[in-house]
Amino acid sequence: MGERGRDRFDRSRYGTGAERPHRRYDAPRYERAAAREHSGERSAARNSARGNARGGAQPRQNHLVRNIVIAVVAVVLVGAIAAFAYATHISNNLHEGVDQNLRDVLVPTNMANEPFYMVLLGTDGSTERYGDDEFGDVFRTDSMMLARIDPVDKKVTLISIPRDLLVDMGKYGEEKINSAYAFGGASFAVKTVSDLADVPISHFASVDFDGFAAIVDALGGVEVDVPIDIDDSDAGGSLSAGLQTLNGEQALILCRARNAYADIAAHPDEMRTANQRLVLAAIAKKLLASDVATIANTVSAMSQYVTTDLDLNDIIGLAQVMRGLDSESDIYTAAVPTTSQLIGDGWYEILNKPEWQEMMKRVKAGQPPTEEAVIDERTGTVMATAGSGTESTAEKYALVTVKNATDIDGLAASVRKKLLDIGFVNVEIGTVTDGFDYPETVVVYDAAERAREAEQIVKAMGQGTAFLNDGSYVLAGSDFVVVIGSDWKQ
Repeated sequence: MGERGRDRFDRSRYGTGAERPHRRYDAPRYERAAAREHSGERSAARNSARGNARGGAQPRQNHLVRNIVIAVVAVVLVGAIAAFAYATHISNNLHEGVDQNLRDVLVPTNMANEPFYMVLLGTDGSTERYGDDEFGDVFRTDSMMLARIDPVDKKVTLISIPRDLLVDMGKYGEEKINSAYAFGGASFAVKTVSDLADVPISHFASVDFDGFAAIVDALGGVEVDVPIDIDDSDAGGSLSAGLQTLNGEQALILCRARNAYADIAAHPDEMRTANQRLVLAAIAKKLLASDVATIANTVSAMSQYVTTDLDLNDIIGLAQVMRGLDSESDIYTAAVPTTSQLIGDGWYEILNKPEWQEMMKRVKAGQPPTEEAVIDERTGTVMATAGSGTESTAEKYALVTVKNATDIDGLAASVRKKLLDIGFVNVEIGTVTDGFDYPETVVVYDAAERAREAEQIVKAMGQGTAFLNDGSYVLAGSDFVVVIGSDWKQ
């Protein structure tokens, strides 16, 4: 007997239908319908009771919550996708022109946790020069800097490299260093700087003239103390001396100006590179004080003009790490030490090797490139900073005598404290013995090169006038004499 036959035989042992156990499907149809209706009423009653106990119709509430969650997730996802696309677009712009040759010469580093070196190039390309037969869209670097960035101690060192510096370029022979970019692009420029300084280069950035102005404008301008009046058509216009907020066009004028120094400085190009470092420090100060959105917007503006191996996240991350950097004390600046020499029909800068080696020894150790700040006496241009603002050692140790010509006790001591707070070391209190009335508060100095320091004293006091001694005052060996007059305001 087959399997199917056995199956029928096994079921037959239950006998007739009347003898089989009663099941629900054996009830008449009207009974089954009534049972379902009754069951449904009880189920509805139970659900209603549960709903009332929980404060409402739960299924509808769950549906609403689910829709809200889905909507929120959708918004987050769309925002994340948009942010990713935005960051990718900016990074693609920044990386345009970054080839494998450049990446091969850059040395990897943990830029958030260890010092690293970076090459900064300013090319003489701009919208006016693209397509010009004179340049052929091949540009030399108009400015070149080596930067050491220390995210641990929050220090930045900027060293300008003279564009006319004579260096050995291997198969190209001895050439001015600004031609390295024209000969072999960014990778060859980086290698040339790396060989010069004997340090590994981890990152690179180049910007043309148009981009420099756009960066400053994106930040809403930068505050700079312009050292002299500038009227230089080759640089793009004129500027007045003094502390002021420069827009992009004005900052560019300061960074390009050389002719303005032709009659008052032995090396106008050195003044120009010093001003470039001044503006870069102002940009860093403004950028690091900005929120993430402003930084991102600035980088977005930069991305049209800047070429770098860094992407948006790298730049924002580094800016966050470097927050708190004090531009007055934490940014060191200098220039490669050179001597000018006429070779053939052209002037070249020849490297002063012992001085350069000593400078780089200090830089590698995280120290300022020079022992003290250096200021050009004739123009007030800051040539080097050493972590103490713009005061050189001579300024810090200048002798200042404070005299109180009023009948208010304690004014001289109060002014002395203010001067000590800004870095002056030798500040003493004198007495007025000549019996004259002094209606005005004055700061008197007897050497023209002390004018800048005298203005710093006035600024620290918050009042008074500085002037060069015309013989009316006896300084008695002091570099400065401060006389507090009756116009003093508490």
